[in-house]
Order: sequence, then structure tokens, then C-alpha cells
Amino acid sequence: MNICLVSAFPPSQRALNEYGFHIARELREIPGLSLTVLGDDLPSPKPEIDGFRVIRCWDFNSLQSPARLLRAIRKLQPDVVWFNLGFASFGDEPLPAFVGITLPALSRLNGFDTHVTLHQLMETVDLKDAGVRSPLMYKVGGFLATQVLLFANSVSVLLPAYRDILREKYGRGAVYVRRHGSLWGRPEYPDFSKRGNPSHRILAFGKWGTYKRLDNMVEAFQLICEQVPEAELIIGGTDHPKAQGYLKAVQLKCSHPRIKFVGYIPEQEIPTLFQSSTVVVMPYTSSAGSSGIAHLAASYGVPIVASDIGDCRQLAEEEGLAIDFYEPGNVRALADTLIAILENPTRQREMAVQNVSSALRMSMPEIIRQYVRTFDRQQRLSGLRTVSRARRLPRWMPMRSWMARRAAQKAFRESLNLVAATPGMEEARIQERDAHSRFGADGFEPETRDHDSGPSFPEPSSRWADPDFRNRA
Repeated sequence: MNICLVSAFPPSQRALNEYGFHIARELREIPGLSLTVLGDDLPSPKPEIDGFRVIRCWDFNSLQSPARLLRAIRKLQPDVVWFNLGFASFGDEPLPAFVGITLPALSRLNGFDTHVTLHQLMETVDLKDAGVRSPLMYKVGGFLATQVLLFANSVSVLLPAYRDILREKYGRGAVYVRRHGSLWGRPEYPDFSKRGNPSHRILAFGKWGTYKRLDNMVEAFQLICEQVPEAELIIGGTDHPKAQGYLKAVQLKCSHPRIKFVGYIPEQEIPTLFQSSTVVVMPYTSSAGSSGIAHLAASYGVPIVASDIGDCRQLAEEEGLAIDFYEPGNVRALADTLIAILENPTRQREMAVQNVSSALRMSMPEIIRQYVRTFDRQQRLSGLRTVSRARRLPRWMPMRSWMARRAAQKAFRESLNLVAATPGMEEARIQERDAHSRFGADGFEPETRDHDSGPSFPEPSSRWADPDFRNRA
């Protein structure tokens, strides 16, 4: 199977580049699967990451991106085009962003199986927090953009509530729910010797300035130091594209010697940063999707403190993450919640073990195998639909039998090619089924209707096992 992954990709620092990297890394490990990353242009030339075939064929805020990207897809002729995107992936200006969102539909119209992983919905974004100047225009544009996105062969969202919104408001499209996955492919058991030795590190990490803000965290840290003098606040990440200069402004106002700004963290340095942190804090005023930071923290068994907003609550309830909540905007509550964890080693260990256990149940290799199985299944169904359409042609139509035979032969050849292209998939299915039967809820969770909401078929009635009933039917 040949897959084109359309995503921001390191060394680019644009949104979702880390998630795109982890998708590509896991796809690369599947035997017989060929991957090409169609990435965003870099501001200045930099060496590509070893081991990946990357074609830079689209740019942020460029109206030429659709033509360039479609030209590259037609040249490669992939079996599957997979888009990893949010509504601002192709631009933070209305027209380039909307034109970019139409690309999955254009890809399908060009005859390619097209699948989308959608990280947020416009319906759940707080437009005021996002710095939007014309909320009504964005709501209308978001509605139209979502309608266009649903023309893809399938759309995967990362929270069950998002699927419910798409079903109730739009009522069409093949919509699946997928776990976000633990970004570091193999979750690591926490090394407690690196935590609180000699200081307790509170880690705040992300793209700052819109719904992720540091003002309350900096104020709360002053209160924390009064009770936990060995605490240290580490602020990592960069400015959000809509809030350029935000981190620099915060840094100029911070004079506390135990607050450190570490900036952008390269992928290879992330394990060290998280493993040495006692707690991760998510001081969000609103949310824009399933948090990648929460899943990174879970991968390294780090306790999480987050503001009590809907998407964070869903993460705790749906994925079993250990998150302690505080009232959004309440500085005293934020400080007290962090102090309660920093002063309680037993609670730290309980939360750490719970998070790494959750990460093991939703590891990235398992999530990617679910995607690839869906792609494989839809490829096979596509061939069968062609055969079905040919057989439904009127009997009087010339060459009807010949067209039906050709369609059946083509579907059979494609099925054989898919099996040959992914020799490890059947073995993976068997191993996964065995794991499910052995471990149940404690191992990898089975694909259920809650986590793979594609078309389902009822079990055949037991009456069909009776030959007399079949004959009467």
C-alpha cells in the first residue's frame, strides 16, 4: 500500500508537526507499506530527518498550495491520501485556510481514497480566546468548511463528543472516533529518581498566547514557592501564530529566578524534559481539541493538572488519564492543586502509574494499525462496489457480462496487491485478537462502536442456520 501523508512535518515548527512525525514514524515500521510525506515549506533550508521521503509542496497562507499539492499527488498516484489537519493548518487568514480545507474533497474528486484526521471542530473553539476578529464570519466559514471536509472517504476525530456533533449537526459522512495516541511510540515507565531531585519541576508546554496563557500560572507560582521553595517552573514551547511576541512579553515581566523559559524543544530532547518533571500543568482558558500535551505527559508517566474545561474532562473520563482539575481562572485554586501534588509523593506515584498505564493502552503503533486496517477495508469495499454496480446494469446492455467480469478481475487483483503490500497486517490482527482475549480491559481496548464508528452490520439471525427457513425465504 502506498500512502501520502499531508501534514506539517519537522523541522517545520507549525501546528501538528509533532503529530505528523509520529504518524510517519509508525507507518514507516509497517512491512511492505510505502510512505511519502507531503510537507509544508520551510522558512529557510534545513536538512530533512533521516529515513523519511519528504516532498515540500505546500505553504502556510499560500493560495497556490492546492495546485502544488494536487500536482504532487497525481504524480505519486498513491493508494491512500491521509490528511493530518486542523482548521488553521493551511493558514491563519480566512481565504488560504478555507482553500486548504477543500483539499481532501479535491483529492477525492481526483480519484484518490482520501482520509482526514481532524484535530478540532469549529463548534468547540472559543473564537474570542482564539483571537478571531469576526466571529460570525468564522462560524459560517467553519460550517461550510466542515461540510466540504465530510466529502472525504472518511474523517477521524479524537473525542466521542466531536463525532456526536458531526452526526447531529451535519448528518452525513463516514466519521470515526480514534484515540489520539501516546505520541512517544513506546511509553516509558517513570523514573522517580529524576523527580524532586533536587527540585520539583512544574512543566508548562505548548504554543502560547491564545487559549493557552501563562499569566495565572506565573502568579500561582509565587504562592507555590511560599510552601514549596524547591519548586521550579519550566516554560517550554513557542508563540501561537496569532500571538507573536507573547512569550517575550511574559519573560520581560518575570523576574523570579526559578522560572525558566526553554523555548522550542527538539523531538529528541522531549523525553528528558518530561521524565525530569514532577507535574505537567495545562493552564488553558478554553480548548481546541484532544490535548497532545496531556498524551505526552501520559507517555512518560507524569501527573497532570488542568483547568476544568470540557475537553480535558473528556480525556480523563474517556481515556482514564490521571488529571487533577482546578477552576479556570482561579489562581489560588491552581496553586493549591499543584501544592497538593508536590507535597504528596504517594499521590505523585499513583497518578504517574495511572497515566503510563493509560498510555500503554493507546500506544501509537496500535492507533496507526487501526487506521491502516480501515484503509485496507475501504480499498477492498471500493472494488466490491464496482463489481456490484457492473452486475446491476440492465441485461440487455451490450458487453454487460464482459464489464462485470473485468470489474471482478480488477477487484481480485487489487485485493491480492493489498495483501502482498501489507504482509505484517494479518499477523498484527492475530496478535491483537490474542491480546484482547488474554487481557480484556487491562490490555489494548478492542475496536468497538465507540472508537471506530464506521458502518456496522447486525449479526445474522440464528434462523438462517435452519435450512428449511432459508428455503422458505
